Amino acid sequence: MDIPIYSWTSKKPVREIEEFLKRPAFDDRAEAVASELLADIRKRGDVAVVEAAKRIDGVSLRPQDMLVPEAEVEAACASVPPSVRRNVKDAVRRVTAFAKGGMRKDWHMATRRGGQLGERFLPLDRVGVYIPGGTAPLASTAVMTATLAKVAGVQEIVACTPCGKDGKVNPVLLFAMKAAGVTEIYRVGGIQAIGMMAYGTASVRPVQKIVGPGGAFVTAAKRLVYGHVALDLVAGPSEVCIIADKTANPAWLAADLLAQIEHGTGHEKALLITDDADLAKAVADQVAAQLPLLPREPRMRPTIENGGLMLVVVPDIDKACQLANAFAPEHLEVALPNARRHLSKLKAAGAIFLGHWTTESAGDFAAGPSHVLPTGGAAAKFSGLTVDDFRRRTSLIEYARDDLADALPIIEAFGEIEGLAAHSRAATIRME
Repeated sequence: MDIPIYSWTSKKPVREIEEFLKRPAFDDRAEAVASELLADIRKRGDVAVVEAAKRIDGVSLRPQDMLVPEAEVEAACASVPPSVRRNVKDAVRRVTAFAKGGMRKDWHMATRRGGQLGERFLPLDRVGVYIPGGTAPLASTAVMTATLAKVAGVQEIVACTPCGKDGKVNPVLLFAMKAAGVTEIYRVGGIQAIGMMAYGTASVRPVQKIVGPGGAFVTAAKRLVYGHVALDLVAGPSEVCIIADKTANPAWLAADLLAQIEHGTGHEKALLITDDADLAKAVADQVAAQLPLLPREPRMRPTIENGGLMLVVVPDIDKACQLANAFAPEHLEVALPNARRHLSKLKAAGAIFLGHWTTESAGDFAAGPSHVLPTGGAAAKFSGLTVDDFRRRTSLIEYARDDLADALPIIEAFGEIEGLAAHSRAATIRME
């Protein structure tokens, strides 16, 4: 396998690199398809959902079949090997601990004249989590979404995931959902799942917010239902950027790059940036050697051959950081000695993995922060999913009389500037 290696400086643009950086976060064709189907779901509800499941996924469902009954969930969970159950529960514990540590606390401060200001945080009542199916049952995504909602205190956690043509959902995925706190599970995926959760149907009550990653069609559907529900972020095909120098192990770097390509949608991006040309060549050789050993190699090879994996040599690590910021990746590995020393130069990434021992897959499955992260360059303006995405923030304002008197000149000034006399009067009348 011939993997090209490019050289880059900020003063010397390279067309292939520029195209790699410009990967779109959204697909216009997917949005056209999603718009039509969502309108149908909004109009016809359950009927449109089951027709879409049949047409797109080849699954024959009745509206009453969409909800996975508790007995089916319990039977599936009982079939999961004890070692798998133990590891899933351990992942839930780790994510729970991190979420609890990151929860913002209610707070207040005194005003200048005897009142109080502050914020309080309350959980949403009903949320939807989307768990991709497709080429693999993403049990880890159930852990990385529903666990946060449970920690936040959400009482109703709805999960949607595609089922197989036999109507079954993977038992490990069902177990992960239950362990993470899901209260309703629907065997529906794709655009139809987003529409069902956003608009509600005769069988499914609408949710207040939808979170979770998905492919181009799910991402398009989420964008189009914004306003009917709240959303988390743009989370599409997976991507990784690795900054490395000569101290890095090329076999490890190749394994990390391939781990992202492994998702197999054909749209993944994996970028290595190094100041060492010999390391880039060694990584290219390792990718070629390791790829044939992987079970999903037939799905991965086209992504690599079509330019989904890129190796770039830069003059120094400062330039590597500059290029990484331009890429704004979902995952950013810093495979350098004293990696933390470079943090101040890194401005845009969904998650940063520091040091040679911090493989990105630790973040996917075990570390604690959610692996639902912005993709397609959206990390330049979005953050990853956190426990506070499942809570409402409410401002609290309590003025004493002297506070209102103190603020009165400001209120009157803005009332006059903006031509809103009633606003001013609402304050001045209290002073009369």
